[in-house]
Amino acid sequence: MSKTTSEEQNWIKLDLHIHTLDDPKDAVDYSAHQLLERARALGFGVLAITLHDAVFDRKEVFVDAAAMGILLIPAAEMRLCGADVIVLNVSPEEVAKLKNFDDLRKLRAQRGSSIFTIAPHPFYLFGGSIGSRLLAEIDCFDAIEFCHFHIGLFNPNRRAKRVAARFGKPLIATSDAHRLHAFGRHYTSIPMPPALTVENVFAALRNGPLRLTSPPSSFADFVSAIYFVFLAHPFRLRRKVAASMKHSSSRNRASRLSAEGPAISDRRLRPNRRTPRETL
Repeated sequence: MSKTTSEEQNWIKLDLHIHTLDDPKDAVDYSAHQLLERARALGFGVLAITLHDAVFDRKEVFVDAAAMGILLIPAAEMRLCGADVIVLNVSPEEVAKLKNFDDLRKLRAQRGSSIFTIAPHPFYLFGGSIGSRLLAEIDCFDAIEFCHFHIGLFNPNRRAKRVAARFGKPLIATSDAHRLHAFGRHYTSIPMPPALTVENVFAALRNGPLRLTSPPSSFADFVSAIYFVFLAHPFRLRRKVAASMKHSSSRNRASRLSAEGPAISDRRLRPNRRTPRETL
């Protein structure tokens, strides 16, 4: 065994910002189980599926992840006052109470080190980036994301690095995967903990050392991302919304027919009460 291989086995790969087709607001075309299979093949040890404004809590997926030797952390990507926030190791009941950053502060005060929050893609120009408000809300975050989308001179992560250094926050590389092939190239590595638990993972993220893997996008990656963001994904999203509306309409219609069924049957079985004169 080479020294390099031995060293790699002493580190574990994490991706803490991923979406799947369970997402209520994004149109994603791969399942949580497909993600797990790819993660196992690529040697990942810790994952977080971060649905928009919802906690991924399908118990069977957590069981399958554990059987594969993968720690799956319950998480969500919440939008608070127009800014996205990744919240790790949280419950649906807890995120339902998050409406603003003061709510997040209260939750962090209650949970202490058992919760972990990340500012995703903070200085990018698309919706959900917190931007300069990160400075005012920095106490709400344990870490700052090193976004996967950067090429040449275009790299808003430079500002994220300066803010992280200024406030002593770790940078964490993630994939923010919305397509399965996008998962696996951008991630963070931590030294292998004595036990693979949420507590140990959070302690390693806070204390370091960390290894960030986030290669620059190729020109093909850049074009593909632009196509997905501005063409493919909006089209998928419209189809998803249309399908949801159609399903909802069909369900409502079925409910109405079910409710009207006895009355219709009763009218059909009701005897003819017309007089003999009326029947002539």
